[in-house]
Amino acid sequence: MTTAQGSFVVDLKPLEFEAVPSESQLGRMAINKVISGDLSATTVGQMLSAMTGVKGSAGYVAIESVSGALHGKQGTFVLQHSGSMNRGAPSLHIAVVPDSGTGELQGLTGEFTIIMADGKHAYTFEYQLPEPAATAAGI
Repeated sequence: MTTAQGSFVVDLKPLEFEAVPSESQLGRMAINKVISGDLSATTVGQMLSAMTGVKGSAGYVAIESVSGALHGKQGTFVLQHSGSMNRGAPSLHIAVVPDSGTGELQGLTGEFTIIMADGKHAYTFEYQLPEPAATAAGI
């Protein structure tokens, strides 16, 4: 596994959640990021969320398309988020969608971790790319 680190700025914008009563505790947002560091990229995506009547309990899922360079390798890939808060205790899993990598990122697998400190967003991305295929000459 290889580790990428850096920071990002996130832009969340509320979106209409079709066919859901206005009193529901469901939400939908556009989630777009500008990522810097070992991963230099932009993302576009959407997040669905569910609040509950219990303070500190909620859940969300999101899909975001990432386009840029990872340690200098160009391409795109998709991240899948699954998060929850259980009475204030957070749980978050963000992984590369299998076979979503394109360009030099084809075959990418990995786990993306968000780090919040002092109101800023940082990340650690543990990833793996397939070994380059050997040439016919054996080089």
